[in-house]
Amino acid sequence: MTGFALGAEQEEWCGHLRALAADRLRPLADKGEPGRVNRPLLAALGELGLLERVFTSGALELCLLRESLAYGCTEAETALALQGLGAHPVLSSGTAEQRARWLPQVRAGRAVAAFALSEPGAGSDAAALALQAVRDGGAGSGSGHGDGGAGGWRLSGEKCWISNAPEADFYTVFARTGEGPAARGVTAFLVPADRPGLSGEPLDMLSPHPIGRLSFDGVPVGPQDLLGEPGRGFRVAMDTLNLFRPSVGAFAVGMARAALDATLAYTAVRPAFGGVLGDLQAVGHRVAEMATRTEAARLLVYAAAGAYDAGSPDVPRRSAMAKLLATETAQYVVDHAVQLHGAVALQRGHLLEHLYREVRAPRIYEGASEVQRTIIAKELYR
Repeated sequence: MTGFALGAEQEEWCGHLRALAADRLRPLADKGEPGRVNRPLLAALGELGLLERVFTSGALELCLLRESLAYGCTEAETALALQGLGAHPVLSSGTAEQRARWLPQVRAGRAVAAFALSEPGAGSDAAALALQAVRDGGAGSGSGHGDGGAGGWRLSGEKCWISNAPEADFYTVFARTGEGPAARGVTAFLVPADRPGLSGEPLDMLSPHPIGRLSFDGVPVGPQDLLGEPGRGFRVAMDTLNLFRPSVGAFAVGMARAALDATLAYTAVRPAFGGVLGDLQAVGHRVAEMATRTEAARLLVYAAAGAYDAGSPDVPRRSAMAKLLATETAQYVVDHAVQLHGAVALQRGHLLEHLYREVRAPRIYEGASEVQRTIIAKELYR
């Protein structure tokens, strides 16, 4: 990439991904059941080698992957991203045994991963986590999961609004172990879904993928389940989010570009007042604004990804800026695309009706827009 213009190979790859999304993945997504994990779709992402790319790509390539898939099939993009979000802590902080057990299954689309951070009283304020990990000094769990002594913990509490719950095969769980106050007392664990005491229920959300609540009733975990060191789990979470926040922005850019292209095609032929909609200055100016904001968001996302790949110290600020601008821009572009299409865009099954539902959540998850502004301000004043 020269500056922020993609090279010929990158453009060709993105075009290939958009075609795959439309031709191979969209039909599988359409057959899925809303609110359920689409395992055939995940398997296809594995067979096509796209899940492998999540774990071997840099931040920029991850952004291009997510943007291109989002353009043609948002469900495929989200399924891929959730695999990466849930399993990246295993890649970056897991043991050799954990990586060998889970990552090949995740890459193949056979095991479903989930990132369990949010709680009923701790969403954007991740340092306020309340899920307790209490030292287990008893005789052990009797299941072979704990260490049978003082080296283990019991997890008690709830997680809420967890993507892929309760259908995931394992969860990256963040719990309070108490080594210090606030963020300094959080530890990350890898918790398989079949652990005794772990249960969950789906939530009826405005989302095509599953989102649920998890209940931990003395769930046993041991040293072999740690992701990183005790008391360092908040860093595991933030390292993951700093990588994925720009690519959430890329997801948003993909949706914005799809909405923009649909609007250009529609307004160029829709008869209105003796011409077509695109002839009206008000419409042309609106489309120009949509295009300009989309391009600005795209450039900021690529810049943030480039900073991450270069190991820049200002990654938190750049990641927050990219997610903030791109998700807010996508909301603006999709909303105005609906307005310019009129009633046809509100019909069930229309691309824009789909995007209108999809575009809202990214402004909330992985840190709401207000949290991104707080991060940016803190980094500026640091």
